[in-house]
Amino acid sequence: MGDDSEWMKLPIDQKCEHKVWKARLNGYEEALKLFQRIEDEKSPEWGKYLGLIKKFVTESNAVAQLKGLEAALAFIENAHAAGKTTGEVVSGVVTKVFNQPKARAKELGTDICLMYIEIEKAEVVQDELLKGLDNKNPKIVVACIETLRRALSEFGSKIVTLKPVVKVLPKQFESREKAVREEAKQLAVEIYKWIRDALRPPLQNINSVQLKELEEEWVKLPSSPPKQTRFLRSQQDLKAKFEQQQAQGGDQSDGDEEEETAAAVDPYELLEAVEILSKMPKDFYEKIEAKKWQERKEALEAIEALTKNPKLENGDYGDLVRALKKVVGKDANVMLVSMAAKCLAGLAAGLRKKFGTYAGQVVPTILEKFKEKKPQVVQALQEAIDAIFLTTTLQNLSEDVLGVMDNKNPSIKQQASLFLARSFRHCTQATLPKSVLKPLCAALIKQVNDSAPEVRDAAFEALGTAMKVVGEKAVNPFLADLDKLKLDKIKECADKVELPGGRKGAGGGGGAAEKKPAAKAAAEAPPKSSAPPRKTTAAASKAAAGPSKKGKPASAAGGKAKKAPDSKEVAETELSMEVCEDLAAGVLPAACLQQLDSANWKERLASMEEFQRAVETMDKAAMPCQALVRMLAKKPGWKETNFQVMQMKLHIVALIAQRGQFSKTSASLVLDGLVDKVGDIKCGGNAKEGLTAIGEACSLPWTAEQVVSMAFAQKNPKNQAETLNWLANAMKEFGFAGINVKGFINNVKTALGATNPAVRTAAIALLGVMYLYMGAPLRMFFEDEKPALLAQIDAEFEKMQGQSPPAPIRSTKKSSAAEEDGDDGEEQDEDGGGGQDIMDLLPRTDICDKITSDLVSKIEDKNWKIRKEGLDEVAGIISEAKFITANIGELPLALKGRLNDSNKILVQQTLTILQQLATAMGPGLKQHVKALGIPVITVLGDSKPNVRTAAMTTLQAWVEQTGMKDWLEGEDLSEELKRENPFLRQELLGWLAEKLPTLRTVPGDLMLCVPHLYACLEDRNGDVRKKAQDALPTFMMHLGYDKMNKATGKLKPASKDQVVGMLEKARAVMPAKPAAPAKAGGKGSAETSRSASASRSQPAGDEGDSKPEVKKVRGGAAAKKPPSPPEEPVPPPPSKDKDCNGSKKPPGKGKAAAGGQQGPAGKKPAAKGQKDDEDKSGPIFTLIPNAKEQRIKEEKQLKILKWNFITPRDEYVEQLKTQMSTCFAKWLQDELFHFDFQRHVKAIGVMIERLESESDATIGCLDLILKWFTLRFFDTNTTVLMKVLEYLKLLFAMLNRENYHLTEYEANSFVPYLILKVGESKDVVRKDVRAILGMLCKVYPASKVFPFLMEGTKSKNSKQRAECLEELGCLIEGYGMNVCQPTPAKSLKEIAVHIGDRDTSVRNAALNTVVAVYNVCGDQVYKLIGNLSEKDMSMLEERIKRSAKKTPAAPPKQSAPERSQREHPTNPNATFLRKPAQEDPNKLNQARQNAQHSESSHPSIPKEFQLDLDMIEMDQSRVCELPDLVQHKLDELLEPIMIPEPKMRAVSPHFDDLHNSTASTINFVISQVASGDINTSIQALAQIDEVLRQEDKAEVMSGHIDQFLIATIMQLRLTYSTHMADDRLDKKDIVKLYSCIIGNMLSLFSMESLAREASMGVLKDLMHGLMTLLLDGRMEDIEDGTQVIRSVNLLVIRVLENSDQTNMISALLVLLQDTLISTAGSPMVSELVMKCLWRMIRFLPETINNINLDRILLDVHNFMKVFPKEKLKQLKSDVPHRTLKTLLHTLCKLTGAKILDHLSMIENRNESELEAHLRRSVKPSGNLSGYKSDRGNEKGGLRSDDRMSKAKVSDILSEIFKKIGSKENTKEGLTELYEYKQKYSDADLEPFLKNTSQFFQSYVERGLRMIESEREGKARIQTSAVIPQHDSSLSGSNEELKPAVYYERLKILRQRQGLENTSRQQGVGGSDDEPQQRPAISSLLSSKPSVASSTDMLHSKLSQLKESRELYQQEHNAHSHSPTHGHTRSASPAANLDDLKKRLERIKSNRQ
Repeated sequence: MGDDSEWMKLPIDQKCEHKVWKARLNGYEEALKLFQRIEDEKSPEWGKYLGLIKKFVTESNAVAQLKGLEAALAFIENAHAAGKTTGEVVSGVVTKVFNQPKARAKELGTDICLMYIEIEKAEVVQDELLKGLDNKNPKIVVACIETLRRALSEFGSKIVTLKPVVKVLPKQFESREKAVREEAKQLAVEIYKWIRDALRPPLQNINSVQLKELEEEWVKLPSSPPKQTRFLRSQQDLKAKFEQQQAQGGDQSDGDEEEETAAAVDPYELLEAVEILSKMPKDFYEKIEAKKWQERKEALEAIEALTKNPKLENGDYGDLVRALKKVVGKDANVMLVSMAAKCLAGLAAGLRKKFGTYAGQVVPTILEKFKEKKPQVVQALQEAIDAIFLTTTLQNLSEDVLGVMDNKNPSIKQQASLFLARSFRHCTQATLPKSVLKPLCAALIKQVNDSAPEVRDAAFEALGTAMKVVGEKAVNPFLADLDKLKLDKIKECADKVELPGGRKGAGGGGGAAEKKPAAKAAAEAPPKSSAPPRKTTAAASKAAAGPSKKGKPASAAGGKAKKAPDSKEVAETELSMEVCEDLAAGVLPAACLQQLDSANWKERLASMEEFQRAVETMDKAAMPCQALVRMLAKKPGWKETNFQVMQMKLHIVALIAQRGQFSKTSASLVLDGLVDKVGDIKCGGNAKEGLTAIGEACSLPWTAEQVVSMAFAQKNPKNQAETLNWLANAMKEFGFAGINVKGFINNVKTALGATNPAVRTAAIALLGVMYLYMGAPLRMFFEDEKPALLAQIDAEFEKMQGQSPPAPIRSTKKSSAAEEDGDDGEEQDEDGGGGQDIMDLLPRTDICDKITSDLVSKIEDKNWKIRKEGLDEVAGIISEAKFITANIGELPLALKGRLNDSNKILVQQTLTILQQLATAMGPGLKQHVKALGIPVITVLGDSKPNVRTAAMTTLQAWVEQTGMKDWLEGEDLSEELKRENPFLRQELLGWLAEKLPTLRTVPGDLMLCVPHLYACLEDRNGDVRKKAQDALPTFMMHLGYDKMNKATGKLKPASKDQVVGMLEKARAVMPAKPAAPAKAGGKGSAETSRSASASRSQPAGDEGDSKPEVKKVRGGAAAKKPPSPPEEPVPPPPSKDKDCNGSKKPPGKGKAAAGGQQGPAGKKPAAKGQKDDEDKSGPIFTLIPNAKEQRIKEEKQLKILKWNFITPRDEYVEQLKTQMSTCFAKWLQDELFHFDFQRHVKAIGVMIERLESESDATIGCLDLILKWFTLRFFDTNTTVLMKVLEYLKLLFAMLNRENYHLTEYEANSFVPYLILKVGESKDVVRKDVRAILGMLCKVYPASKVFPFLMEGTKSKNSKQRAECLEELGCLIEGYGMNVCQPTPAKSLKEIAVHIGDRDTSVRNAALNTVVAVYNVCGDQVYKLIGNLSEKDMSMLEERIKRSAKKTPAAPPKQSAPERSQREHPTNPNATFLRKPAQEDPNKLNQARQNAQHSESSHPSIPKEFQLDLDMIEMDQSRVCELPDLVQHKLDELLEPIMIPEPKMRAVSPHFDDLHNSTASTINFVISQVASGDINTSIQALAQIDEVLRQEDKAEVMSGHIDQFLIATIMQLRLTYSTHMADDRLDKKDIVKLYSCIIGNMLSLFSMESLAREASMGVLKDLMHGLMTLLLDGRMEDIEDGTQVIRSVNLLVIRVLENSDQTNMISALLVLLQDTLISTAGSPMVSELVMKCLWRMIRFLPETINNINLDRILLDVHNFMKVFPKEKLKQLKSDVPHRTLKTLLHTLCKLTGAKILDHLSMIENRNESELEAHLRRSVKPSGNLSGYKSDRGNEKGGLRSDDRMSKAKVSDILSEIFKKIGSKENTKEGLTELYEYKQKYSDADLEPFLKNTSQFFQSYVERGLRMIESEREGKARIQTSAVIPQHDSSLSGSNEELKPAVYYERLKILRQRQGLENTSRQQGVGGSDDEPQQRPAISSLLSSKPSVASSTDMLHSKLSQLKESRELYQQEHNAHSHSPTHGHTRSASPAANLDDLKKRLERIKSNRQ
C-alpha cells in the first residue's frame, strides 16, 4: 500500500501517465469526473490533457482502457480545443481499440469517432477510418466499416463524404473474411438509402452473386428518403427543428429539402476520371487522314473504345475534336461519320462541362450533317448533339441552330427543330429566358408553315415543348400571327410532352400551386442533366418564382380587344371602301358624311366639326376606327387645301387613335397623310399630335419605323427634318424600349448627308437623344462618316454626356402592354439585357468564311514571324468587319494557343485582338468565355507587368460584354485560382473583389474558389495575402458567413484559427448586395422606359429574385430564411478576435513568414498553403547510415543509371527523385522538382540556412545534392544559377572545415558539369565557378581535378577552353608538375595545341599555362610540349622571354599563398551575392552601379582626403561646414607650380607629388563653387577663373575637372530649383552667378586638354543642366536673362566641340534615353539632346579615328534595348528614331564593314537589335573574323588610333599596352614597358596614354616606378592594391561591370582602411585608385541611376575634403612625421610640407 499512497498524492494528469496501471485507472476515473464538472469549454484546465488523450485510448491495460475511453469521450464532448486531437486519437482508436475483444471498448471507440464528427471533424475521422480499412486485422476493418455506416446513418450524406467511401467499397467485397463482406454489404445498403441509383455504376464490377444479394436488399428499402438524426454543433437550429417535428409526429413539411439532399449525389461524381489522351494510338492523326477507309475506321475504333469511359480526365482535346469534326463534316463513308459522332458523344458525356469549350466548333458541323438520310447516322448525330448540349447552354448554341433554320434541306430543318424540342426539355424558365426563346420561336413559326410535313411536325413539337417548359403566357406573345388551328396543334403537343423527372413545367395554373413541383423537378434533374445540383436548385426556385412575377401583367395582356382575348394584337383585315362607308354611316350623322367631300370649304369644316363631336361621344368598343379614318381620307382626303379643315382632320385622327381600338391597319391608312403634313407650318403641330397618338396606340417602335421610311421616301426636306424632330421628342416621351434602331438608322445616315442644313441638324439632334439611351455603341454606326460630320455628332454626344434620360410620360396602351412588360422582365435579367439589346441592333458580319484553315495554321506555325502575320490578318479581318457574329470558326482554339506563346509580343498582340473581338462581337461573346476568356485569366500570371496589364484590360473588355455569370460558372475559375502563381492570384483576386460587389446573384460554383481563397490568405506573397483579404468580404456577401465558415473545416488547425479570425473581420465589413435594378443594367443603356407595366413588374421582380438568393446562401437544405442579420452575435466576435490576435498568432499576417523559425511563432508559419500538411521546421535531410555507400554500390553493379549525360533525360531526373525521397524532407523535394524556378531559389535558400546545423546529414546526401545541382547547370535561369553557385561555395567551405574528401563517385557525377559552366558568357558566373574549382582542390586531390579540366579544354566553347587552361595554369603554379595527369608530357602536349587556337583568349590562356610550367621546371618545358609549329613556337618563346621569371619555382605542395589566394574571392562573393539575393535581386545591379560611382571619382585626390562614407551618411550636417576661403590670394597658393619645365613630363615619377601639393587648396575652392550662398560661390568661381585664364597655370586644374564640373552642376541645380524660386533674392545676383559659371565653363572648354578630362557621367549631367537652363522660361523675365541664354548656347557648342568625343556621344545617348523614358521632364529637353547629337554626327568624319567605337556601339545597343524599333516608332515624334538611324548610318559609312568588329563590349550579340541593323546597313564583306580575333576578348583595351599605326615600334607598344590592359598579363606588360623605356628612352608614350582614363595613366606610372624601385633594390612597396580588377576600368569606360569585380577591389581597400592612420602615413603603394574607397553597405543597397551620377561623386569629394582637413589639423598639432614619409602618396619634400603648414595656419587665422 505504501506504493499506492505515493501515487495517490499526485495530480490527476500525472496519474494518467503513471507506470502503475492502477494509478492510471484512478487517474482516468478522476479525469472523467473532472471533465464532467468543468463548465467552461475554454477553461485552461483542458489544455493539460490535450497531449494525453491519445494515451487514454491506447492504454495497454484492458480494464483501465475502458475508463480511459469514457474519459476521452467526455473530454471530446466538452472541451473546446478537442478538435486538435482528432487525428492522433482516432488513429489510436482504430489501431488499439477496434481490435479489442470487449464489445464495450469497440462501442466507446465508435462513440468517440462519432463525437469527433459532431464537433465538425468529419473529414479527419473519415480519413483515419478509411486508412483502417487497409489494416491486416479483419476485426479492425469490420469495426471501421461499421463506424462509417453508423456515421452515415446518423449524420447523413452531407456530413459524411461518400465519394471516398464508395471508391474503396468494391475492394471490401473481395475480402476473404465473411464478416468484412457482410459489413460491406450493410454499408452498401446504407449508402443506397442516401444516393439510390448513383451507387450502381461503382459497384457494377463486384461478384454477381453479391450484386444480386444487394439488389434484393435495395428493393426492400422504403422509397422515402432517410433523414439526418444527429447534428453537428453548427447545426443546432436544424436539430431543434428535427426534434420539434418528431414531437409533432414527423410532419412532412421538410420533404422537399430531404428529397433534394437525396438527389444531391451525381453518380458521375463518384467515378474516377480516366486519362485517355496519352492512351490514344500514336499514329491516330496520320490514320484519321488516311485514304483507305479501313485505316480511318481503325483509328476511330480505338478512340471509340477510349471514349466509352464514363468520366474522362480534363486535358487539351482540341486536336482530337477537330479531327472528329472533320470526319463528321467531310468523310464520305457514313459508317465512319456515325462512329465519329459516337466518339464526340462519348467525349461530351465523359468531360461534361469541360467539353463546353469545343461545343461551338462541333455543333454547326453536326447540324449541317443532318442532311444524311440514313437512320443510323441520324441517330448517332442526335446522340452526339444531345450529349454536347448538356455540356453547354442553349444560349451558346442558339446562333448555330438559327443559322440552319433557313436551310433549303428539310432534313436539316426537321432535325434542328427536334434538337430544340429535346433541348427545351432540359431547360427551366430560368435557363430559357425570353432573349433566347424569342429568336428561336420566330424561326420555328416560319417552319410551322413549311411545305414539308415532317418539318412542320418537328416545329410544332419544339414549340409545344417550349410552351410546356415556360408556360403559355410566356410563349403566346410570339405566336400572335398563327391561326387557331396551329395554336391548338401546339397546345396538343405541349400536353403530350413529358419533362424529365416528371416535371410539370410552367404550363399550368398559378405560380403558388406550381412551386413545389418545380422544386422537385429540379431535384430530380441532376442525374440526367449535367448541371451541378446546387445550380439546378437555384434555377428551380427561380422557375417557381417565375409565374407569380409575371402573373399580374399577363392579365392585362389578354389581348387587344375584349372580344378577342386570345390574340396578342388586333390583326385587323383591311376593309373595302363600301364596308367602311356602311360602318361609318352607322356611327356618323348623315349630314356629316355628305359634306365630307363638298367643294365648299366651310361645309367641309362644318362636317369635320360634326365628325369630331361624334368621335368624342362614341363608345370605345363600338368605334370602327378603320372606317372612320377611311372616311377622313376620302376625297379630297390628305390633299385638303384649306388649312383649317386640315387641322381639324389631323386632330380627329389623333382622337380616334386615342379613344378607339386603333390597329396598325388603320394606322397604315393615315400615316402617309400625316407625314406629308408634318412639315406644314400651320398643320405640322396637329400632324405630330396625330403621330404621337398613333404611337401610343400601335407602339412607338413600329410607328417610328413607318414614319421615318415614309418621310424619306418623299423629297420634301421640311417634312424630313420635322419627322426627325418629332421622333426625337417622342423618344423622350415614350422612352426607348423596343425601338428598332436598325429600322431607321440608314434613313438617319441619309439625313446626315442631306444638302438641307435643317435636315442635318434634326438628324444630329435625334442622334443626341438616342445617345442618352444607347450610349457609346451608337457612335459605331457612324464611324465611316466624314470627319467634319463626325465632329458635329461627337459635339452633340458631348452635350448629352452625364445627362440621364427623362422619365417616360407616355406609354403604349393596351395591346403592347404585354410586350413591353415582357421586355422589361427580360431586362430584369442579371446580366443587364438593356445595353445588350442595343448591341443586338448593330448589323453584324459573319467572318467565319475568312477564318480559313490556312489562316489557322499560320497562327499555329513554328516560325513566330508567320504566327505574327496570321495574327495581323485576323486583326485586319475584325477591324474591317467592325461588328461580327458569334460564329468565328476555329479561331478561338488558335488564339488560345497564342496566349501562352513563348514570344511575349505575340501574347500582347493576341490580347489586343481579343479586345477587338469583344467590341466587335458584343453579347455573342458569351459563348466563347470558356474557350477564350478563361485562358486570358491564365495570362494574368505572366511575369512581365505590361503583359499582365494587357490581360487585365482584355478581361475587363470581355466582362463588359458578357457579364460575370459565365465566368463564375463551372470549375474554370477555381482551377485558375488554384495555380500557385503570385501574379495570377493577386490580379485575379483583385478583379473578383472589384466585380463581385456589383452582382446581385452568382452561380453556386463560386464556392469552389473558397478553398483556394483560403490558401491565398496564407500565401507566401504579401500582395496575394492582401488581395485575398480584400476579396474575402465580397465572397461572403454572396456565399454567406456560415458556408464560408464551414469551409474552413478542411484547413489545418493553425490555419483555421487564422482564417476564421479574418472571416469575422470580413463579416463586419461585408458589402450589401446591390438592389434589384429598376432599370436595365446593361452598359451604355440608360434608363428603360418606365411604363406602367414596367413599374408594376418591378416589385414583383424583386420578390421573385430574392428567393433564389436565399437558397444560394444557405445551400438548399434548411433555407428557410436568409442569413439572420447579426444583431446579437455582433459584440462577441471582436473580443474573440482580440483574444486570438493576442494569444494565438504573435507573428501577425506579414511577419509570420519571417518568424517561421522563431520560438512559438514557428508553429504557425503563415506562408504555408493549405496543402503543405508537413511541418517545414523539421530537418530537411535525413541521415541514413551507409545509404551513400549503397548507392555507390548500385551504380557500380549497373543496377541504376550511371550519372553521365550530355543533357539530362527524364529517366535520370526520375531516378534522382526516387533516391532523394528516402533522405530529403518531402516538402523540400517537392520544391526542388517544382516547375517554377522561384521555388528552386527558395529551396536553396533553406539549404543554405541549414548548411551548418545539418552538416552531417548534408554530407550524407552530398552525392544527391551535387547531382541535383548538375541538373540546375542545364537551366538557363541566371537567378537559380547564381543561387546554386552561392550554395556550392558555402558547401565546399564547410566540407573543407569538416576535413571531408569527395569520393570518386561524387566527383565524377559533379565536376564535369561544373566545368561546363566555366564557359558561361556572364563574368560573374565564370568567376564563381573558378572560385568553386579553387575550393574543390581542398576537398579533392588537384591531380584528379586536372583530368576533368583537360577534358574541358576540348569543348567547342572558346570561353570554356580559355578558362580551363587558365585553371590548369593555376594548378601547376600552386601544386607543381605532379598534378599533370596522366603524365606531364602528355598533358602539356595537349595544352600546347591550344597555342594555335583561333580565339585570342584561348591562345593567351594556353601560353600563360605553358609559362606557368616554365616557371616551375625551366627549359625542360620545351621537351615536354613536343613539336610546335614555327608560328606557335615563336609566340611561346616571346611570351617566356617577357615573363621574366619573377618568383622561384613553386614547391610542389599546396602552398599557403596559393591557398589564401584561392580563398579570397570566395567568401566575400558568397556574402555579397547572398545578401542582395535574399532581399531583392535588383540590388545586385544597384551594387554594381555603386561600384561604378566610386570608380568615377577622380583619382588625383590624396589618401589623406578620403573619408568613410558610413560616417558621412550618419552625420550629414558636418559635411557642409566648409571653411570660407574667399580671402585667399591665389598667387601664393600656386607658388609650388613654379618649377623647371622638364619635371612636368607625363612619365616623371614625381609629377603626382607636385600635382598633389596644391590639390588640397584647389579642392577647397572647388567645394565652395557648390555653396548655397551666392556670393561665396561667385568668389570661388572668380578664383578658378583666374587660374583658367592663365594658360601656364591652368594645367594645375588637370585632374580636378570632373570635380569642378560636378560642383558647377550642383550649383546650376541649386540655382534652378531654389534661387530662381526665391523672391527675396535679387535676380541680378542670379544673373551674375550664371555669368560666372558660364564664363568659367567657356574658359575651361576652350582648352582641349582639360575639356577632354570630363568623364561621360559628368558630361551627361552638365548637358542636362545647361538644357534645363536654356528651357527655363523664368530667365526671359529677368533683365539680361536673354544674354545668359545666348551665352549658354555658345557654351553648349564649345562643350560639344572640345570634349572627348566618345564621352560626349555616349553622354548624349544616355541622356536621350533618360529624357525619353522620363515623363516628368519637358519634351523639349529630348529635342535639344537630339539637336546636339545631330551636331556630333556632323563632326564624325573628322573625329572618327579618335573615338572608341566599341563604347559608342555599346551605348547604342543599350539604348535600343530600352527602346526597340517598335517602341521608338510608337513615340509621338519620329525624330529619335531618325536620329539613331542617322548616327548608325554615318558610322557605317565612315567605317564600312569593320564596324561589325566593334561590337566586342556587347554581351549576347546575336540577340542585339543593333547588330542586325548594322549588318543590314553594311554590305557583307569577305573576312570579318581576322580583325575580331586580334582583339579577342579584351573589351576595353586600346583606342582605334593604336590600330591605325603601322610602324614596328607602334606594334610592339600596342602589344605591351594590350598586355597591361588584360587582367592576366598586366605585370608582364609593365615589365616589358619598363625595359622598352630603358632601351629607347626617347620613346613617346603619349599617343598610347592620351585617350585612356586618368586611372590607367597613373596606374602605368606607378607600376613603372615600382619596377624601377624593385630593380634598384629599394624597399618593396605593398602591391596588393595595384592589381587592376577589370579591363574597362583601364579604358575609362563607364561600362556596367559585375559586382563581384568591385567587391574584390573593395576588399583590398577595406584591408587598407583597416591600417588606420599608420596606413595613411606610410602610404600603400601610392595607388591612384584609392579614391574608390569602400562604399557604405547602405549605399551598396540603395538604388542608383544607371550612369555614374555627379551628385554621388560630389558627396565623396566633400567627404574626402572634410577628412583631409581634420587630418591635416591632427598632423599639425601632433608634429608627428613618420620616417617612412618618403613613400607617402604625395612624397613631397620637407619644404612642401612646411608650405602646407603655413597655408593651413593662414586658413585658420582667416576663419577666425
